[in-house]
Amino acid sequence: MALTKKQKEVFDYIKDYFKVHGISPTQKEIKEHFGLKSFGSVNRYIKYLCEAELIDLDWNARRGIKLTQNNITEERSQSDGLESIPLLGDVAAGIPIEAIESCQDYVSVPSSMINNTGTIFALNVKGDSMIDDGILDGDYLICKHQQTANQGQTIVAIINGEATVKRYQKSKNSIQLIAANEKYKPIEVSPSDQFNIAGIVIGLFRQYQ
Repeated sequence: MALTKKQKEVFDYIKDYFKVHGISPTQKEIKEHFGLKSFGSVNRYIKYLCEAELIDLDWNARRGIKLTQNNITEERSQSDGLESIPLLGDVAAGIPIEAIESCQDYVSVPSSMINNTGTIFALNVKGDSMIDDGILDGDYLICKHQQTANQGQTIVAIINGEATVKRYQKSKNSIQLIAANEKYKPIEVSPSDQFNIAGIVIGLFRQYQ
């Protein structure tokens, strides 16, 4: 559910109060903070935020407002210097596999990894063709969505509906996708191929367990 500007201000106040004090504000504190004329106005804001599943409420408790679990997780992630980004699926570091699908899940990464502007997403690596660049099977690539790339950048490419990660090389008459593993030959992109760049790789992280 979309929030009006005022509804968002009330929600942000509740979140910030929770972050600072570890407890929720009372309805009286909300009323006084925003200069509302009645508790009925407070109740309308609270009711809407409950319907939007942003907060829960125990009407019998003085400090009965609670952030929903998703918002508690978000607050903790932000305080730990983490940010959630969408995990869009698998990408081949080898022979191209099926194209990136819609969002499957989210992964938390250090905020410092995604200080770029634009749309950021993650992909799970399948294959070994980029191992000489330190990209291993099972790694998560952090990618910035864009449709252009510079020479030598590591990109996520879609070729005839299949996704792969490779170094980008372009000459006047051809495009090559170069592996970082001598076992794999360059992929030549022909004029008849349906080719586009889905993004460039800006980082990766690895889980050891």
